[in-house]
Amino acid sequence: MVSADTRPRRRADAERSITRIVSAARECLSRDPDATMEDIAKAAGVGRMTVYGHFRTRPGLVEAALAEALRAGELTLGSVDLTGDARQAMNRLLASSWSLVAESAALLSAAQRVLPEGRLRELHTGAADRVEQLIGRGQGDGVFRTDMPVTWLVNAVQYILHGAAEEIRLGRLDPAEASDVVTATVQSILAAPAHTGS
Repeated sequence: MVSADTRPRRRADAERSITRIVSAARECLSRDPDATMEDIAKAAGVGRMTVYGHFRTRPGLVEAALAEALRAGELTLGSVDLTGDARQAMNRLLASSWSLVAESAALLSAAQRVLPEGRLRELHTGAADRVEQLIGRGQGDGVFRTDMPVTWLVNAVQYILHGAAEEIRLGRLDPAEASDVVTATVQSILAAPAHTGS
């Protein structure tokens, strides 16, 4: 018979094992979106059956790794100063967002291959909400365009960030220039149209 005090210890051991596996998955998939369960098990220092004991499928583990990366990203983005002029605040948010996207481009690529688009959007809800609120404030201040739906503009920002990561992966964009290119592109899209007198 299993005593009551051994069950919590087993649960704690399982939690540590899961944490180690997810961390290894995040690291492996950030290097190689095709990393296998075996690769991840080796990096975590556990057996393949241990990985499958916690994550029955590779998509489930990929999702857990992406969710962990996004949680860590939220801590970074949550500390970005979004006060003051909405355009300058957007520049600061884009700089932090871009560094996170660049770090996890391969992981995102792995997730895009195995997770439904709807699930990917759900996982990115926190980041999308922050961009939406900032765009809404900029629209209220008259510095961001109001002739397009906010949700469309938010999606455009996300497409640009992810598109830049893909362009770097394909060797068509210099990583050193990417942050400036992303910022200039987003700002040009969000800018309120100039009104000229007749």
